[in-house]
Amino acid sequence: MMKKNFLLVGLLLLTSVISAQSKRSLNNDGVDLYKEKKYTDAEVKFKKGLEKDPEMFQGHFNLGDAYYKEGRYDEAIQAYKNSLQFTDDKENQAKVYHNIGNSLLKQKKYQDGIGAYKNSLKQNPNDLETKYNLSYALDMLKQNQQQKQNKNDKNKDKNKDQQKDQQKQNQDQNDKNKDKQQQQNQQQQQQKNQISKEEAQRILDALKNNETDTQKKLRKVKGKPVATDKDW
Repeated sequence: MMKKNFLLVGLLLLTSVISAQSKRSLNNDGVDLYKEKKYTDAEVKFKKGLEKDPEMFQGHFNLGDAYYKEGRYDEAIQAYKNSLQFTDDKENQAKVYHNIGNSLLKQKKYQDGIGAYKNSLKQNPNDLETKYNLSYALDMLKQNQQQKQNKNDKNKDKNKDQQKDQQKQNQDQNDKNKDKQQQQNQQQQQQKNQISKEEAQRILDALKNNETDTQKKLRKVKGKPVATDKDW
């Protein structure tokens, strides 16, 4: 029984060693492919290594690097964050936050990138590269904010100009409408004041007839004897 138990323990230990060699080999193969700029192939190796040991810090970290080189920044950030769970080493943590900052910077997420670089410097305050990247991110954030402000100012000026143009157009239209209305009113008034030829002729005829009748009456009045006072 003792020999069997000893043999069993030996086999378990041997299996563990083989597994460790396998995952290290996969990780190292991935690093070699990464150096050859074969990032997709390196990604495959790192993933296979993580299948054998999901808690391997180097596997998650290196996978994040492969994603980064492929331009898959969201996936890179997630891989870096996964690696943080499996290390207590401050230098490793500083590298992780540094790379997270780089991934965020690539996405122009300057504010978040600044936060990542600050976290990196908390773990390794003397890292000059992280300090430089932090300074760069701060400058980019400032420029971005200034560009947004300039754009907002231009939009405001543009809106003001558009409002002024619209007001002028409305005023011009109102003036045109007023002029048109005045012209219509004048035309209507002129039409009221104007007399047609037929109406004018009728009036002239009526005046002539009245004048003739008046003259007749006057002639009759002239031929009539004047009455004298009664003699009492």
